[in-house]
Amino acid sequence: MPEAPKSEFWKNLKPIENSLKPDALPEVYIPNVATDDDRYYVPFTDTVGSRPLWINVKDNTWSDILRSKEAGLVNRHYHPHEVFAYTISGKWGYLERPWTATAGDFVYESPGEGHTLVAYEHEDPMKTLFIVKGPLIWLDENGDTAGFFDVHDYIDMCRKHYDKVGLGADYIDGLFR
Repeated sequence: MPEAPKSEFWKNLKPIENSLKPDALPEVYIPNVATDDDRYYVPFTDTVGSRPLWINVKDNTWSDILRSKEAGLVNRHYHPHEVFAYTISGKWGYLERPWTATAGDFVYESPGEGHTLVAYEHEDPMKTLFIVKGPLIWLDENGDTAGFFDVHDYIDMCRKHYDKVGLGADYIDGLFR
């Protein structure tokens, strides 16, 4: 039990013994995921960084905190699979959409949606929790395919950054599930 209960109604409830099945991996628990420590944010573009939280190679899926400390831009792209986003702080949006997300806002992106992610100037850095299912398909200014970025590219990018900043390339390995 992580913390002893005080007056909670369940204080005498016993935890489940052997709560993990024999081949199950434990959960990923990372405190303070939206930290301001620059080492954890892998440069995604010149103005936006990504802090990986968990990675599933089999399903080409990952979750991260996307952060921009100033006006920022992620290349134009579309997702062939769904994406979920929850805004922690700051302000961001897609040039192609009529809304602007701020702290507390949730966004569901339908498969096949193309957009240009931008972070606005704001007193707080833009920090958004994303769950990305499948690759990003890079688009040119006409909306035509210009490349792709998948979980393997993400892992490689993270390993190189974490090695460079002294956290070690293998830091990312603990996030695989």
